[in-house]
Amino acid sequence: MIDWGVFFDPAARIIYNIIYFSVIISMTIMVVLDNRNPVKTIAWILVLVFVPIVGIVFYIFFGRSQRRERIINKKSFDSLLKKPRAEYLSQTTVKVNPEEERLVQFFRNTNQAFPFEGNKIDIYTDGYGMLESLIKALGAAREHIHFEYYIFEDDPVGRLVRDILMDKARSGVEVRVIYDDVGCWNVPNKFYDEMRGAGIEVRSFLKVRYPRFTSRVNYRNHRKIVVIDGEVGFVGGMNIAKRYITGMPWGIWRDTHLKLHGKAVHGLQTAFLVDWYFVDRTLITGSRYFPKLDTFGDAMAQIVTSEPIGMWREIMQGLVMAIAKSKKYFYMQTPYFLPTETILMAMQTAALAGLDIRLMLPLKADNQITHWASCSYIGDMLRAGVKVYFYKKGFLHSKLMVSDDILSTVGSTNLDFRSFDQNFEVNAFMYDRETALRMKEIFLTDQKECTQIYLKHWKQRSWKNRVKESVLKLLAPLL
Repeated sequence: MIDWGVFFDPAARIIYNIIYFSVIISMTIMVVLDNRNPVKTIAWILVLVFVPIVGIVFYIFFGRSQRRERIINKKSFDSLLKKPRAEYLSQTTVKVNPEEERLVQFFRNTNQAFPFEGNKIDIYTDGYGMLESLIKALGAAREHIHFEYYIFEDDPVGRLVRDILMDKARSGVEVRVIYDDVGCWNVPNKFYDEMRGAGIEVRSFLKVRYPRFTSRVNYRNHRKIVVIDGEVGFVGGMNIAKRYITGMPWGIWRDTHLKLHGKAVHGLQTAFLVDWYFVDRTLITGSRYFPKLDTFGDAMAQIVTSEPIGMWREIMQGLVMAIAKSKKYFYMQTPYFLPTETILMAMQTAALAGLDIRLMLPLKADNQITHWASCSYIGDMLRAGVKVYFYKKGFLHSKLMVSDDILSTVGSTNLDFRSFDQNFEVNAFMYDRETALRMKEIFLTDQKECTQIYLKHWKQRSWKNRVKESVLKLLAPLL
């Protein structure tokens, strides 16, 4: 029989308390020494103090920083950049608007993102149009296909794309596929094994398995990249899944994706091959992956990546610069709005200076907790003069931003802590009037399907919603 009295023995309780508080203090010191964002540090300390057991588990699994690691060594990266750098230097002129020159140079210095002229850019705002174009481009592949997605679902859409990739591999086209292990947790291994059986090289990104099930679960490859023969590329917010075509039960799936034709594809190719080196430890630098390309259009573009490693947060810092330098307007769409303090301050400062700053969010999101946390920032935006819109037609998953009829960007990056700090992301930044005007028209068309939020009405929402939003705002850096 168990002697329950031992659990109530004063000495046992003292020992338990010593161990308990020693662990909490040790974990708190570990969080502080991690040199993370102060807001994030405080959020983790609150979790550890108020829900210690759960907090310790969550910190071990989701909280530890990996920014000191490297995805690729400098020598290998320089070797990989040799061909795209040569193509960049071979351009006789790179016409950069003086207003954009500092932003272009920032991305060059921090991200080795080369600006390329002469690109043709097609914009897709629905899954069906993007899928149709992607299938046509995959069918025309002659030499290689590089395919990287956060989600590559085993559903009718995923199986259609998979079968096309398998057919191309059987016909002699090199096909490489990277999928995110967490994003595709629900996809059976058989789905990928069939691709491997057809000759496709398939790798998962940061595979998470016990006992290595630690903080790597929190660092995900959120990128969506396709490169075909080094000439045509796709990038944006859409994954490969049925819901991107059919939408959600409450409405359409509104997203934005790009097809690039031209030298900017070299940037997508570089991003994919760096990730391939990370998952396969194979460095691919052949010149046939970076072919010499003619001019296909008038747009200049940079492909910019960011990841939870290295010194800088390139996309976040670039957006801060872009907002700060805007002269007339800055419009942005995002499904999740959990901004870092620098993004928040940049938006508020620009609005207070009289600029037309507009933020579009979904009225209803796929993650209610994240949506409530996003709503916690709306009051601060409205007080500063930011115009806020809720998209009603369905789920707004678009990550589109446009400014001053010259700068626009589309990619995988949300305006939240996770995208800026923890995910591997990629965006195309375009410096072209025609492209910017098309993006602006897309935003204004979407705005017609929105309800604008006004501060006097926002203040009247229920106290229950205010409490939920306020509590979740404390945890925003962790969501």
